[in-house]
Amino acid sequence: MVTTKINIKPHLAEYCYGKFSGCSRDPVRFPYNLEVYHTIWDLMQKRPVDCPVDSGNIEIVLPNSRKKDDHDISKDPRVYNYLGERSARIIERKIEVRMFAELHDLLDENKHMFGIDYKETIFQFMSKYGIDSITEDALIKNFYRWRDVTRRKKIRRSYRKNVSDKAY
Repeated sequence: MVTTKINIKPHLAEYCYGKFSGCSRDPVRFPYNLEVYHTIWDLMQKRPVDCPVDSGNIEIVLPNSRKKDDHDISKDPRVYNYLGERSARIIERKIEVRMFAELHDLLDENKHMFGIDYKETIFQFMSKYGIDSITEDALIKNFYRWRDVTRRKKIRRSYRKNVSDKAY
């Protein structure tokens, strides 16, 4: 098992540790069927000679090579074990999209299927994954912004005051 560390937003690191490591600080191992796994695979590169030791707030288990008929057909994580700053930003964005998609889906489902308030759902989500570095208000504002953009009406109805000056 080869790992590397990258620096991402603190609430995303907490989400990853909560979801993929059971709220422990063990290295995060992304499942094979997630897009993040394949993104990491694509971004792995050989470590530059003058590169310092990895540092960051999340430790990731690098995808392991698959062997077919005793021939290595992919990257060996012992050699391709470097994720640069640009790679960290790309991975961070993938994790952020995944986290907010899960949260938005949960908020919609709980509100419309079970009648649970947004605040309560966000509190449960943050407790489930051990997220402390972002406020509930920030998450709910993100949901409201997303909802306004995705559910915007194509044509806004114009509001005209209907005044009748005629006396009957």
